[in-house]
Amino acid sequence: MKLAFIIDPIHQLDPCHDTSVALMEAAQILGHEVWITQVNLLSVVNSKAWAVLQQVELVTVKLVEERWVAANPWYKLGSSVFTALESMDAVLMRTDPPVNDSYLYATYILDYIDQNKTLVINSPSGIRGANEKMYALQFTQAIPETIVSADKQVIREFVEAKGATVLKPLGNKAGEGILFLQSGDRNFNSIVELSTLQGRVPVMVQNYLPEAKEGDKRIILLNGEPIGALNRLSSGSDFRNNMATGGTVAQTQITQREQEICHLLADKLRQDGLIFVGIDVIGGYLTEVNVTSPTGIREIDRLDGTCLGHQVIQWLEQKLK
Repeated sequence: MKLAFIIDPIHQLDPCHDTSVALMEAAQILGHEVWITQVNLLSVVNSKAWAVLQQVELVTVKLVEERWVAANPWYKLGSSVFTALESMDAVLMRTDPPVNDSYLYATYILDYIDQNKTLVINSPSGIRGANEKMYALQFTQAIPETIVSADKQVIREFVEAKGATVLKPLGNKAGEGILFLQSGDRNFNSIVELSTLQGRVPVMVQNYLPEAKEGDKRIILLNGEPIGALNRLSSGSDFRNNMATGGTVAQTQITQREQEICHLLADKLRQDGLIFVGIDVIGGYLTEVNVTSPTGIREIDRLDGTCLGHQVIQWLEQKLK
């Protein structure tokens, strides 16, 4: 297969952590061509999606004393070529959020790939329709009590009713801008005004889950089926458990309740073309559905001795037969 990965600039990626690198390594090991590009290198010409692509050769990371170690340099790039993306067997959209104008325009360009010739993961329309905070709201039996609003009074009433809540900007990533907000907080007005841009932008407010102290579980789903999980734990100086905020990771198992949540989501994810997804679960409640560039493979492989990247590429092989 010829696989194109749309990623952030490769020199900015951490090969010991980045899931995109893990997937590219797996593809190379299994004998496939790996090509890379970026959202600013996409075009539409003659009603077809094109990209400036470079083939990449990777030096596989190694597990040394329970940590991944990368070579220096860890990749080698070929010459740039401008080619139609339908010449690829699959295109994997792996650019990190935020889902800003540049990101959205890239998904519009990817709509011009002939899906009868080339599989796009995740579906461009699926990404556009699945805000990673809002998407979970349709699964009411799986989520904590939640509101979305820019109205200060609506937010105040919810916070006063619940006592302790978590406020989340709808467009951020990696825990950015998430705030703990409780009844009687003297900073309430300022927090809401800053977070909603003076009432112009809605935010999500959820009932605080005390189980968050025990971790925030990331579960990786492939075509709706869970294939691995890890538990993210707060550093102690921050209530957030995200790895990007200094949180640590620990081995975990997928519980029966979490299996039920995955089953609840599966048909809708497949319907929306959301093949590679990471969901976040706290205390048996779904909190987010990550569809842009979900991560966690390196950590799960290190903790569990798995090769999740190989599972993903082998699924692709079967899908494209």
